[in-house]
Amino acid sequence: MASRPKGFGMTAELQKKKDAKFDPALEREALDFVQSKTGISCSGGVHECLKDGVILCKLANALKPGSIKKVNESKMAFKMMENIGNFLAVAESLGVAKNDLFQTVDLYEAQNIPQVINGILAIKRKVTGGESTRNVRNFTDEQLRAGQNVIGLQMGTNKGASQKGMTAPGASRQIRHEDNMDRS
Repeated sequence: MASRPKGFGMTAELQKKKDAKFDPALEREALDFVQSKTGISCSGGVHECLKDGVILCKLANALKPGSIKKVNESKMAFKMMENIGNFLAVAESLGVAKNDLFQTVDLYEAQNIPQVINGILAIKRKVTGGESTRNVRNFTDEQLRAGQNVIGLQMGTNKGASQKGMTAPGASRQIRHEDNMDRS
């Protein structure tokens, strides 16, 4: 793994924000989900357990059998990162939105572990059917009629503005004859 300085200034502030989002309860929930699908127990944290991508590949194959043909057991960096990338590709093919997932370096270099946890939980929601809950709303006919007279905020407003005094773009300025006489 590349040795990177922790940084200072804005880099340190951004890292503090990422670290503040870390929730041990969510990490445990994500690891429990992985264990329930693979049968493999993780004693460490997300980074320690999943960094090489082997367990993630086994999770992908548990969720979508035969989706990853070759799981790289090698401890070479590019092979481990390939495992993570293969897992992410399977997650996308399951219908998980790309912005809910994480990037390979987020896990491999432990750059954004909260996003890794969120990605695993997004996969859990997708496969367990907990993606969204219905929010049914019932409106009366009177409420629906009242809503027809409201201009949506997306429409914007011109607040009484007009085009008076405007000229077409690129048009030359109109000079009246009296203007030229005053300058002489």
